[in-house]
Amino acid sequence: MGSRKQTARAKERAAFFEGLDGMDDAFAREGERQRQQKEEQEEARHYKACLSKQRYDTRAEAEATAALCAQHGKSGLEVYKCPYCGGWHLTSHPWKDAEGHRSSHR
Repeated sequence: MGSRKQTARAKERAAFFEGLDGMDDAFAREGERQRQQKEEQEEARHYKACLSKQRYDTRAEAEATAALCAQHGKSGLEVYKCPYCGGWHLTSHPWKDAEGHRSSHR
């Protein structure tokens, strides 16, 4: 329980509000941490969807490669237009596009 003296209560209030100034720093650090985490997730998504894959300039070129792979035993490959580089890539997950959404490439 706080003091009944007016000066003591004033000091308690001042100490409380002074402590809140440190919260600005905590909120700023958390905001920066979240921004950095989001950036890292986007980089990982970009790598997985684009940078780690062979890029084809045209859909026809990508489909020809998928057909060639099917002749050699790797069936089920689909092509998709990359939202990062604008080229075409192959995926073994035809139900999802590079961003993880249901595919409508057919």
